[in-house]
Amino acid sequence: MAGRTQPTSSSSLRRRKRWQPPVFNGVSGSYEDKDNDFLCPICFDLIDEAHMTKCGHTFCYKCIKTCLETANRCPKCNFVIESPDLIFPNFMLNELILKYRSRQDDKRIRLDQQNVPGSLDLAELVMEENIDLSDVNTLLELLHSKKQQLEDDGRLAQNTILKEFLVQVRQKKQELLDQLNREINILDEDVRTIDERIKEHRQKYPYLPDHSVPNSFYPSIASSSGQSSQDGFNGSKNSGKLWLQTSVASRRKKVNQHFDDLQQCYFNIRNDEYSGDSDIVSGLEEFTESLSKFTRFSSFRPLATLGYASDIYNSSSIVSSIEFDRDCDFFAIAGVTKKIKVFEYGTVIKDAVDIHYPVSEMTCNSKISCVTWSAYHKNMLASADYEGAITLWDAFTGQKSKIFQEHEKRCWSVDFNRMDPKLIASGSDDAKVKLWTTNGENSITSLEAKANVCCVKFNPDSRYHLAFGSADHCVHYYDLRNPKQPVIVFRGHKKAVSYTKFLNHTELVSASTDSQLKLWTTSKSTSVRTFNGHINEKNFVGLATDGDYVACGSENNSLYIYYKGLSKQLLTYKFDTVRSVLEKDKKEDDSNEFVSAVAWRPGSNVVVAANSQGTVKVLELV
Repeated sequence: MAGRTQPTSSSSLRRRKRWQPPVFNGVSGSYEDKDNDFLCPICFDLIDEAHMTKCGHTFCYKCIKTCLETANRCPKCNFVIESPDLIFPNFMLNELILKYRSRQDDKRIRLDQQNVPGSLDLAELVMEENIDLSDVNTLLELLHSKKQQLEDDGRLAQNTILKEFLVQVRQKKQELLDQLNREINILDEDVRTIDERIKEHRQKYPYLPDHSVPNSFYPSIASSSGQSSQDGFNGSKNSGKLWLQTSVASRRKKVNQHFDDLQQCYFNIRNDEYSGDSDIVSGLEEFTESLSKFTRFSSFRPLATLGYASDIYNSSSIVSSIEFDRDCDFFAIAGVTKKIKVFEYGTVIKDAVDIHYPVSEMTCNSKISCVTWSAYHKNMLASADYEGAITLWDAFTGQKSKIFQEHEKRCWSVDFNRMDPKLIASGSDDAKVKLWTTNGENSITSLEAKANVCCVKFNPDSRYHLAFGSADHCVHYYDLRNPKQPVIVFRGHKKAVSYTKFLNHTELVSASTDSQLKLWTTSKSTSVRTFNGHINEKNFVGLATDGDYVACGSENNSLYIYYKGLSKQLLTYKFDTVRSVLEKDKKEDDSNEFVSAVAWRPGSNVVVAANSQGTVKVLELV
């Protein structure tokens, strides 16, 4: 080993001499020459805090400041500078110098890394003339030992990472298994509960046919849905069996079509409720009710067809609004023909005639966007029109009783308060929601919105709370006792909110031109559920609810029905395309018709819908 000392020392000495870092002095010939444009003419170094004189020359701030304190002339051109304060920052050059410094620093780091001793030095060491065989053997042993150590360290690192990965995967799978076990326990408990119900039911009605599990719980749902009689059911046992088999088959088909949605709905309810026997029963009852309502209807049955437009040559006959009166005896239809027509519901569905005549008809000065009935006065009707006017009518005499004209632009929506029959709200393109009283002449309150107000609706169980939808993509919920700011703002739509309706005093649904409906609760700002299926990108297509089901129009000339517990539509009804005399040769593919207004007859399974052709359909869900 003594023979290795001298050559190693001489080699190290040579390497030390080669590794001495260069001097960065800006002198031409070094590897890091400085750009002459960045040099200060006074100190001949990179300019620091570049400042410029009135004659256009740039120096370091300290250099030129010191120079001007001695002589009041530019060091470059001898231009007279009256005061040392007459110098200005050169921001552009400062930016360039900073970038230049950054590039030079990076370059210096790279060069330093290249000069660190590495594999090249080892090769020079091996090629030394004075190294002998014993030195080579020793070196090989050291290299082999180092190689083994590095390989072992690599395998250890790889195994460590692999173990961490496997532990994480097992943890996630264990969580999934625990979740599956909980869900299986819930299912087993619910199946036992339903089996007991079916057993009791068969003891009471032994003649009913037996259905195999897992579909054996459908009979109890059929009986719990309130459908104790059907056409042809006449009370006999044979007809009961036939009806039950048909009902189970129909409901089973509907469940299979929406199996994934129903499964998600079930576990959402049951996982939240599963904490004890009492909660198990209540959660099961909640889902049973949801399943019953979901499978209750399978189609539409048309009861009557009406025409809104009286002129067959009128190509524009869009129905904007349909509303039932407080007792559901009459419904009003209004739209772009500037007419409000009031029909008697019983007469319409009873008379099998081609043309139904209204019991009264009112003509406005402008196109009508919305109508609403008073919840207290049976004959009182309010309308909103494109000129921004709110008009109160006697719906049976056709006479105007009052006109409110404070809105500056088109008014889209008007609504009566159910708790206070004198209170009315309206929303307009002037970005205002105004409140009125039937015995006043002027508005009593105005809510300021940041964008066009497209819809307004009172909470059905409150005098003080209302919601309005706006072109800002949001639904705003206000307490009228504090009109300066909303109680909550519901955000989630991507386009303007065209309608908002309350399902009950804590839930509301909104429609938007983003082709979505969203369900909200008044306790949180995020949506509970999003409903997809219909098409709505540019028109007002109508929205209505009876508390459990939601009906809306679509721009494919169809009516869509949703159940509030599921995101996909339950039923659709396609309107026929009827051409006017002037459009009779137009192709079906060129149709731009859409369902423009929807109303749910309260307390029933009847929906009235109209489209942009002025065709009005009275439909029953069966």
